[in-house]
Amino acid sequence: RVKAALQTISHRRLLVFPQYLPSLGYAKRIHLMNPMVPGLTGSKMSSSEEESKIDLLDRKEDVKKKLKKAFCEPGNVENNGVLSFIKHVLFPLKSEFVILREEKWGGNKTYTEYEALEKDFAEQVVHPGDLKNSVEVALNKLLDPIREKFNNPELKKLSSAAYPDPSKAKHAEKGTKNSEPENVVPSRLDIRVGKVISVEKHPDADSLYVEKIDVGEPEPRTVVSGLVQFVPKEQLQDRLVVLLCNLKPQKMRGVESQGMVLCAS
Repeated sequence: RVKAALQTISHRRLLVFPQYLPSLGYAKRIHLMNPMVPGLTGSKMSSSEEESKIDLLDRKEDVKKKLKKAFCEPGNVENNGVLSFIKHVLFPLKSEFVILREEKWGGNKTYTEYEALEKDFAEQVVHPGDLKNSVEVALNKLLDPIREKFNNPELKKLSSAAYPDPSKAKHAEKGTKNSEPENVVPSRLDIRVGKVISVEKHPDADSLYVEKIDVGEPEPRTVVSGLVQFVPKEQLQDRLVVLLCNLKPQKMRGVESQGMVLCAS
């Protein structure tokens, strides 16, 4: 027997039909709608896309991994899932948010209005790496009591039955379909926009650049690319590029590359 239903505002048209429930012999029900918020991947948050959301029972290492990969382009407040967590989850609970950073970058700063934080991020006063680290700390403080509550065999069994581990399901499926090739899923690609903050010629290869690219992490990534014959060094400096980030790090003529440049603005 359903007394209340929670849906996103995108499903509001479906709520036209429940008004006819009493005429069919059913009781009225309460309908609650929450706003559509962007997921961590930059598209909408979806229960079917693991990397787009933070679950209540995610481990600390899961939270760190998801936030590290989250779309958080410097100065871009559109489709920014990290900012949306602050606006719709953390600010309503605490009425403030603290950006944690080293003294050399300005030290900690407390915001009592979300709009002020968004403005500072848009003006690049707040760095994506500091934003992600601060959200990670705040979310873990929020989730720790829930994790502790669920740290007993009965609730673990209930949680596993309700939300099976998708990786185990995929592994079992592979065991029965070894002959079928695995489909390429675009959502597995960790593609981000970053800014080239330095460009140097590779010390051992005339056709390669070694770039430092800021993709919103605490430290810029080192990327080796074969763009020497296509883009002059001066034109690549400070440009925005699209970077594939979840490739296995690979040494190229002695320099480890931590991604692949796909295109530049």
